[in-house]
Order: sequence, then C-alpha cells, then structure tokens
Amino acid sequence: MEWVEAFSKWFLSLGDQYGVNPFIFGAIYIGAIPFFTISVAWIVRNVKKKKPIALPVLSASGCFVSAYVYLMIAGENVPWWVYAVVIGMLLYGAWSTYSKIQKRITETEEETVQ
Repeated sequence: MEWVEAFSKWFLSLGDQYGVNPFIFGAIYIGAIPFFTISVAWIVRNVKKKKPIALPVLSASGCFVSAYVYLMIAGENVPWWVYAVVIGMLLYGAWSTYSKIQKRITETEEETVQ
C-alpha cells in the first residue's frame, strides 16, 4: 500500500503549501452534505406547497460553497487555476442542483396527479 502512503503525504502537503488544513476542508465539505440534502428537500416541499423558495435556495447554496469559501479565505498563494476549477465546480454544482430539483418537482407533480 505504498501508493496510499504517497497519496496521504501529498494530500497533507497541500495544506502546508497553501495554508489550508485539509482536515478542516474535508470536515466542512462532508459536514455540509446532510444540510445540503435537507435544503434541497425543503426547496421541493416549498415548490409543492407554492411557498417562497428564496431561503431554502440560499441555504442549499451556502452548504454547497462552504468548503470552497474556506479554501478561498484561508488559502495563501493559491494558484489562479484553483480559483478557475472551484468556479467551474460551483457552476456545475448549481446546474446539477437545479436539474435535481426540477426532476424531484416533476416526480412530485406526477405523484400528485395519480
């Protein structure tokens, strides 16, 4: 398992190189997942009940970007391409979330019709 040790050493060295604790980043990233999922369910519920979705969308967005905000705030000497990758991931995540919400809304509407 030499490659596991090499990967671990490389991964932890990124924290030293950029001033970001990879465990904090990982904890924020993993810790936000249940709150993101709850926020998406909240959006679907509000759409179904024809209630405003601004607050649940803000909640889902905040959960999605929380780890990357930490990276951009705490990071030092982060190369420009990291910002480009993060922005790309955020755009993809927004599109993916929108698609997932639309699918759940459609499924909910189909269940209501039946």
